[in-house]
Amino acid sequence: MKRMESNEEQDIELYSNSRERQQYDEQANLFAIIMATEHLERAYARDDISRDEYTTECNKLISQFRLAEKAALKGMTTETFMQLYQMDCPRANERLLKMGVPEPMKGANADAGGVAVTVAEVVQHFITTMDAVKLEQRAVDELQPLLSDLMEALTRLPETPNDFDPNRKIQNWLQKLNSMRAVEQIDEDDARQLYYDLDSAYAEFTRYLKRS
Repeated sequence: MKRMESNEEQDIELYSNSRERQQYDEQANLFAIIMATEHLERAYARDDISRDEYTTECNKLISQFRLAEKAALKGMTTETFMQLYQMDCPRANERLLKMGVPEPMKGANADAGGVAVTVAEVVQHFITTMDAVKLEQRAVDELQPLLSDLMEALTRLPETPNDFDPNRKIQNWLQKLNSMRAVEQIDEDDARQLYYDLDSAYAEFTRYLKRS
């Protein structure tokens, strides 16, 4: 008698309870946001979308990324997550983890009124961020949005040099915080250095205004 072999496929369960399922859903959401950012950056590089469309969508994705990263990652960094799922997304990595703001749009508000508004925003973001450090806010998910808003305003200032020191200092801190998990905190030495860098960056910013 000929033996019949079963070809039935066996289902593999990815989760065993609702909590694990929620975690997979959160990770899927994070995966989608990173991929969407990569496609957006590529589209903008090809000039397939306008500057305004790019800025609007990029700001939305960055905001969604901050929330998704906090919810999805337990015990790993975003870099580890991307390596685990073999995500080849260099543009998204640069935008979400290093820059934290859309591609700079210098000159978009170069008229006197627009520049005055941008300057006021930069001043307010400097004050808010420095106050947060003085009030002992240390968590990444508390400080990163403040620095990101400050960086976004700084990049809109017209006619600043490419090596503008305030931009460089804020960018370095964004890169540092973006390499950490949202639930992590900076230590007191880092907090002291951050405040010092913010203070010196603000001083350089005011000197820039006097020279302009």
